[in-house]
This record gives sequence, C-alpha cells and structure tokens, in this order.
Amino acid sequence: MSLDKSKKEKYVQILKEELVPALGCTEPIAIAYTAANLRKIMGGIPDEILIESSGNIIKNAKSVIVPNTGGMKGMEASTLIGLIGGNADKGLEVLADVTEEHVKQAHEYLAKSCTKLKLMDTPASLHIRITGKLNGDTGVAELIHQHTNIVLLKKNDEVIFEKPYSLNSAAGALTDRSCLNVKDILEFADTVPVDEVAPIINRQIEYNMRVSEDGLKNSYGIETGKNILKYNQRKGDHFSVKVQAEGEVAAASDARMCGCSYPVITNSGSGNQGLAVSVPVVVYARENKINEERLIRCLIVSNLLAIHQKTGIGRLSAYCGAVTAGAACAAAITYMKGGSYEQICGTIANTLGTVSGILCDGAKQSCAAKIASALDSALFSHELAMEGNFFAGGDGVVKDDIEKTIAGIGVVAAEGMHKTDEVVLQVMLKD
Repeated sequence: MSLDKSKKEKYVQILKEELVPALGCTEPIAIAYTAANLRKIMGGIPDEILIESSGNIIKNAKSVIVPNTGGMKGMEASTLIGLIGGNADKGLEVLADVTEEHVKQAHEYLAKSCTKLKLMDTPASLHIRITGKLNGDTGVAELIHQHTNIVLLKKNDEVIFEKPYSLNSAAGALTDRSCLNVKDILEFADTVPVDEVAPIINRQIEYNMRVSEDGLKNSYGIETGKNILKYNQRKGDHFSVKVQAEGEVAAASDARMCGCSYPVITNSGSGNQGLAVSVPVVVYARENKINEERLIRCLIVSNLLAIHQKTGIGRLSAYCGAVTAGAACAAAITYMKGGSYEQICGTIANTLGTVSGILCDGAKQSCAAKIASALDSALFSHELAMEGNFFAGGDGVVKDDIEKTIAGIGVVAAEGMHKTDEVVLQVMLKD
C-alpha cells in the first residue's frame, strides 16, 4: 500500500528541515548565532557578557575549532566572533562573512576577560542564553532545542521577540516525526518523484563531497581519513570500497572539526552525522556505477533512517550519533544493492546491537575516527545481512521488530545515558 499524499509531504518537509547548511560544528555555531542575534538588539559589542548553556553545549563547544577564526576554540571565542563578525540572517552559516579584522577584535575582547561562563540549570540538552551589558543597557538572547530556534530577544524591560516553548520538549519546533518508520521510508524512497527531492539531496552531495575532498587535499588534525587510505591504495583486486568510504568520510570530519571554511549539509542537527549518512553512500554509488536517480533514492533512505533513529535519542546525548548515522548509511547501501526489507532491517539491528554505547565526549578530532569505526561495523553488519545473518530478537537490546529496536535504543540513549552525559562533562572539565 503506497503512502498517502499527506505523509509524503511530511517526509519532504522533514528532509527540508534537517538537510540544511552549517559552517562549522553546530554547537559553537549555535552559540555564535545566539550572540549575533544579541548584537542586533544591542547596537554594539557588550563589554560584559554572561554565557549560560546546558552541559551538552559546553561539551561540544570545548575542543572544536571555530571556522574562519584561525584556530580559536571554546564558548567565549564562539560568542565573541558571533558578536563581532556574525551575520544572524545566514542561520547556521552565521560566520561565513568573518574577516581577519573580526578575528583580531575577538582576540582583543578575550584579553579583556569580559566573558563569564555558567552551566544552566535546564532539562533541555540544547539551551543557550547570552546576556550582554553595554552603556547601561542589558540585552538577552535565548535559544533552545534547535540550533537556530531563538525564543527570546530582550533589551532592558522591552521584549523585542518572544515565542512560547517547553523546557522539556521540542515538540512544535519541527514537523512531527512520529510518521517515520522503516517500511514507509523505503516506500517513500521508491515512489517519490525524484524532482521533488533532487535539489535537497544534490546540495548535500555537492557540499559534503567538497568537504571530503578538502580533507583529503589538506592537512587537518591527525589526518584520520588520509591515514585510513594509506592502507587502501588501488592495487588491482586489493582495492576495498569499504575502506575507501571510511577514509573519505573520516577526511570530511577531519576538515570540519579542524576549521574547514566550507559548509556541510547537516542531518539531525549535526554536520558530522550529515557527512556520515551521505559520503559513504556516494562512494559506494561511484564504485558500483549507480545512476543519479538511484543515488538520490539511496540518500533519501540514509537520511530519513538516521532522522528516525535520532528522534527518540534527541539532538544531543551521550550516545554518539555516528552509530545511528552509520546504521542508516549501511542500510541505504543494502537498499542500493537490492536488499529486501528484512535485510535492510537486519543491517540496522546488527549495527545497533554491536556498537551502541560509543560515547559522545564532545566535538573534536576524534569524531572522524568514531565515524570511521561506527561505519566499519555498520558495513560489516550490511555484509552479514546480505547473507541473511541477523541478530535475533532477545539478543541484548535487539528486538524481534525493527521499530521496537529503534525505540529501545532511544530509551537507552535519552534516559539511560543521562547520568553518563553528566559524568562525561565532569571528566572533560577536570584538568
């Protein structure tokens, strides 16, 4: 039975909402975006700045390089460069117009020690509030749940912008994700007119493969991607598309985590997850000579399966998103190779039953290695599934139904790993 028109429209809208460009890691970018909105109402750069945020924001902004800053890191740097050179009208590309003069000014403000950090007491994993003081005026900009979801702009007693929100739920901020399930995602990928989604998917291919190429061409971090590919030189039958895919996606993450000036297309609010669901699929399509339309349909599968899994987990968690992105990507490769519904479900279940539990300890160089490791397991899970080998329901977290398995992982990540998240942050902040 084919999907009804309403559900198809929702699936297209979900892709539009999730596959958006972001320059740099999305958590420091969210800080910069909040700061750029604060400058709009302040009319200048505050000389006293209080940065409050949830623990997950601190975790993900601590070690990653802020793009276009010449190597600056941290929440203070993200805030100051957003205040000084950010363009709030560009969303997650807020730092696209940053200049060397802006960076110089940011260093000068850092030297003044005009910023203070505070851990926010909030149930929301993605929550930022920046308060600034300038010439006797006080301004506040607040963002919650989504990386560009500003909910309050206030100057002194004047509320300039405000919209309602729930501290405990992001419901209403995005299209309802409850319509997502594996069977309907596959039906949608098979039947949607390709011209309805091609602009969204083709932009993802263009942006994310460009970042991968940059990571392979230039030196970023410890060069995880390049080092993977050192062992995969083309030597006749010894070439491995599996290793090639791991190397190219790791190189993309190398670049993104270490200051690459190109934007990527995100998935589930994450640039790394956007890379993980797309680059390996493109590599497999290239090696298997898959045509453009088929590649687009495969990327629909990969993107929507990742979004489906992350819906129960949440935007930010102690559960590394490379696992769910890797499972989605490998399932899309199973789909690419003509795998059945059972084999696609088996790919996901095999992956989640193997590498669930990789910790998210913030955005930084090792994300590239985590993506490659999760993908390696996921692609092995794909190979097992293609041979009809699946973990059985009752094997740990794996259930006899893929939707129950996905839901269970959501509970483990969102509820079971909540304390883990707190402890990881405590460890990260200790010398």
